[in-house]
Amino acid sequence: MSSYQYHVFSLPRELLDTLMPRNVANQATPPTPPRSHSPPPAAPPAAGARACNICLGATFADVDEQRIHYRSDLHRYNVKMRLSGSEPVAEAQFAQLADGLEDSLSGSASSSDSESDDAIDTLVHKTRNLARSPSPSANSPAGPQTPLAWFHSPPSTQIGVYKTLFPLQTPPMSYLDELKAMQSGGEHGRTWALFMTAGGHFAGAIVRVKRPDAEEDEEVPRKGKPKRPKPEMEILKHKTFHRYTTRRKQGGSQGLNDNAKSKAISAGATLRRYGEQALRDDIRNLLQDWAEEIDQCERIFIRASVSNRRIFLDYDGAVIQKGDERLRTFPFPTRRPTQAELSRCLIELTRVKVSHLTEDALRAQDEAYLASLPKPKPKPPVSAPTKPEKPKEKPRQLTREEELLREKWSRMLEMVHKGRLDALKAFWEREGAGLGGIDTPVPDWAGEHGATILQVASHAGQPEVVRWLLEDTHADPTIDVPRTAGAADDAAQESDASDAPRLPPSSRRTAYDLARTRAVRDVFRRAAAADPERWDWLGTERGARVPSILRPEVEEGREEKKKARRKGLKDRVREREREKEVEEKSPSPPPVVERVKPEPASGPRKLGGSAGATESIAGLTPEMRAKVERERRARAAEARLKTLSGAR
Repeated sequence: MSSYQYHVFSLPRELLDTLMPRNVANQATPPTPPRSHSPPPAAPPAAGARACNICLGATFADVDEQRIHYRSDLHRYNVKMRLSGSEPVAEAQFAQLADGLEDSLSGSASSSDSESDDAIDTLVHKTRNLARSPSPSANSPAGPQTPLAWFHSPPSTQIGVYKTLFPLQTPPMSYLDELKAMQSGGEHGRTWALFMTAGGHFAGAIVRVKRPDAEEDEEVPRKGKPKRPKPEMEILKHKTFHRYTTRRKQGGSQGLNDNAKSKAISAGATLRRYGEQALRDDIRNLLQDWAEEIDQCERIFIRASVSNRRIFLDYDGAVIQKGDERLRTFPFPTRRPTQAELSRCLIELTRVKVSHLTEDALRAQDEAYLASLPKPKPKPPVSAPTKPEKPKEKPRQLTREEELLREKWSRMLEMVHKGRLDALKAFWEREGAGLGGIDTPVPDWAGEHGATILQVASHAGQPEVVRWLLEDTHADPTIDVPRTAGAADDAAQESDASDAPRLPPSSRRTAYDLARTRAVRDVFRRAAAADPERWDWLGTERGARVPSILRPEVEEGREEKKKARRKGLKDRVREREREKEVEEKSPSPPPVVERVKPEPASGPRKLGGSAGATESIAGLTPEMRAKVERERRARAAEARLKTLSGAR
């Protein structure tokens, strides 16, 4: 890579006249059998020149330039690729690989080397398996696209220019004509607008990248010393500012966080929302102030996320229209929006990339690139024809009548499950005949445990509905419950009532066996007592399997017993309450306190008196016992004091 950098708007005339598009100068030959993949030969460094042995023979003019190269992202990327066993790439190839990255390679302007190394590791991981060719030819459109358009000047000079500098919809074969036209500054020169915003930071500038042709003519010396040449580029206006919009080390704006989650109500969130609004107003006010200069710009470069891009476009009174053909994005990774970063990006855009490879080296490079492209998958061999698989049967489309019938069954079963007896009576009077009668089996698609409406009501635990079905509609209680496949369904059909007998899985079941509460089972027993001749209520082989009949007199006797038990319980409770009231009203007898004889001075002492004193406080209330105990302890203490005074 040459140490000299050309300005894209001031290329030497002798170089322009010899340039030709890269894909024309070095057309790829027809594909040949794959050869061993070897790195393209690099131009040997000149005698005495400083060079980098890793970055494809890059040479440098002095030590400072060499040190800058060693700290660059390109050199660190090539070092990591060499350590991983891969081949290094040229600067143009590195720009192509880094073009697809969303994040910046080196983070912000104040980022540490560790953060930059993490970005380089990410790039190595993402691009390790990509094809590496600095200049894909027109015969290989399937390869990765590069943001650079390469031109060749025989015998061994190549220059690369970013495609984004050319007008939109420009075909590749017209790039050279556009490059030659860019050498003219016209009457007013060429100006660009550059804007960046991210993380609450904003940087904008209006720059002149090419002076008018009239100013260049004035530099030609007429008499005396020539005038000092003006710089190639000039910053006409610039502005940077910052607002608090993102939480530290969290990333993402507050607005995006509010849209993805619930709206935060913290003080910090409120400040960040205010910062976003202030940032949007500041940028739009600046665009309004620079409206005249922006209208004269040839290119407008904007670096912003999808949400932040709306700040510049798509609002009422926008200075920059959404479909403006001058709009561009930066075709390389950028860092935090600062004035220094804008200057770096401007230099990156306007300085062409230069390399020196011979014709043979370029041809070998193209062949290696073609060999690295993925090969087409071989077509599977044609096998003997097999029998076509039968297509899966699609569910049959229901007719209008079938849909209405299903709707009626669904409504009726819902009434049964919820115990809505009045609505069920009215519905049955209106639709019962059309459904086929009270003992019509429930359709299989309903997924019920029973086969008749009576069995469904019994399993649902609705005693009123069961009583109406047995007494008014005379539903048949002897119909067998359909057998289900699996023990789990058998267990689901067993009763939850405490008096329900456990049935073997192989025995038949009826509506009575599906009853889950005692109330539903009593309904069956009362119906058997009210109309014993209608059905075989007590039969087990073909009957309803009701274990016993619940006659009215038996039920009345059971109710009498319950009332007697309740009455006896109430009487005992009232008797206890009266006894308690008598005890509370009767005065308690005065406590009898016996005088305790003093014990002899000799012998062991016991705190609280003798053992006989314990019997004297029996029957006293807790308050009186405590009072007596305190007196005993006081007397015992006095006795000990007397003993001690006599011993002295």
